[in-house]
Amino acid sequence: MKTLVAEDVVQELRTGGDEVVRLYVAACAERMAPLFIGLRAGEAGRATDVDLYVAAVGDLWKTDRPLSDSADRLHSLDRFPELQPAEDGITDTADTYAFFACLVLRYALLANSSGNADQSVSCGHAVLTAMGMLDQNLAGAAFTADEQRLQSLSASGNAAGLWDASVAAGRERLRGVLSRIARETP
Repeated sequence: MKTLVAEDVVQELRTGGDEVVRLYVAACAERMAPLFIGLRAGEAGRATDVDLYVAAVGDLWKTDRPLSDSADRLHSLDRFPELQPAEDGITDTADTYAFFACLVLRYALLANSSGNADQSVSCGHAVLTAMGMLDQNLAGAAFTADEQRLQSLSASGNAAGLWDASVAAGRERLRGVLSRIARETP
C-alpha cells in the first residue's frame, strides 16, 4: 500500500528504534484526541469510552517502554461503535472524524506494544487521510501540511515541545471539524 507518510519519516521510523516509534504514535494520537473526546464527550453511554481514550493517549507518552495493558485497551477500543461494521458506512461528519481518531489510537496502541514501524506508518497514514479530508472540506485549510511538519518532528525522536505542539494542533482540528458541522446544520 502506498502511504501518505513522507519517505524520510518512514525511514526514521524503520531505523530509529522502539522509542522513536512510540514517541511518533503518541504524538499522532494526541493530535487526534480532541476529535474523539470533543465529539463524543457528553454523549449518553460514552463516558467510559472517553475515559479509556483519554487515559490511553496520556499513557502513550511514556515512551521508554511498551504499555503493559495494550491488549486489554485494544480489546476495549475494538468494541467502540466507531470501529464496528456499519451497513450504510459512515456519512456523518462527527462520526467520520471520531472514527479516524479511534483508528489512529488503535494503530498507536499496536505500534506502542510491538515497536513495529509499519504499524506506526499506518497510524500516521490514518491521520493524514483525515487531515486531507478536512482540508478538502474547509476553504483555505492547511491541516495536511501542518500534520506533515508535525510528523517529521515526531519521528525525529526529540520530544521537546512536541506535546504542546500536538495539543495545539489537536484543538485547531477540533475547531475545524466543529465549524464544518456548524455549516452543515440548517
